[in-house]
Amino acid sequence: SGHAQPPMFGDYEAHRHWAEITVNLPARAWYAQGADNDLHYWGIDYPPLSAFLSWLVGTLAQRTHPQLVALHTSRGHESAPTKLLMRGSVLAVDLLVYFPAVLLLARARGGSGRVRALA
Repeated sequence: SGHAQPPMFGDYEAHRHWAEITVNLPARAWYAQGADNDLHYWGIDYPPLSAFLSWLVGTLAQRTHPQLVALHTSRGHESAPTKLLMRGSVLAVDLLVYFPAVLLLARARGGSGRVRALA
């Protein structure tokens, strides 16, 4: 995954960097090369809905762990509390979006009685 291996650091750093970009730059600059957004360093390559999710995580990080999303100075930042924040955001999205969507799809497709009972 590239953990603690400069210069790119790995997947965690990609998502951390996307949160940094989305909270510090206007939306029109998220996908554009510029002085504050080097697309060769983990440029956002997911659709805008994913970028807005990064913005939500970044907004929370600015309030709780601003060092995680400090423009230009947070590259490679890793700490136990910020890892917990990033992992917690994945779990929250899974619980709030992914699992309900799977259950609704299973119900709509006439899933087993067990799935219908869970939904």
